[in-house]
Amino acid sequence: MKQAIVARADLRMGKGKLAAQVAHASLSAVEDTGTRSEKQWKGGGQKKIVLKANSEKKLFQLADEAERDGIPHAVVRDAGHTQLEPGTVTCIAIGPDSDENIDRITGSLSLY
Repeated sequence: MKQAIVARADLRMGKGKLAAQVAHASLSAVEDTGTRSEKQWKGGGQKKIVLKANSEKKLFQLADEAERDGIPHAVVRDAGHTQLEPGTVTCIAIGPDSDENIDRITGSLSLY
């Protein structure tokens, strides 16, 4: 099992901002995961990967695919306290779910 977090490279977030947004996404998606899957993922080392996309549109396409396949996911919108305008969509976490399911949705994306 693994989780993929896809962040928007076009926003050029600072390293700290990016780290915070990725953490928000990861935790939010895990909250949507069933207890059994969450325990399995945590027991397996909480494997995750951070990938990049270049638009908000791409994040919503990924969200649609995850929703269609019944995979837990979470889209993060920034609160606007620092670098970004309030409501800016920054990233999406997909999973945890099987490696195969995550790869089917995110396999064409590059590492961040």
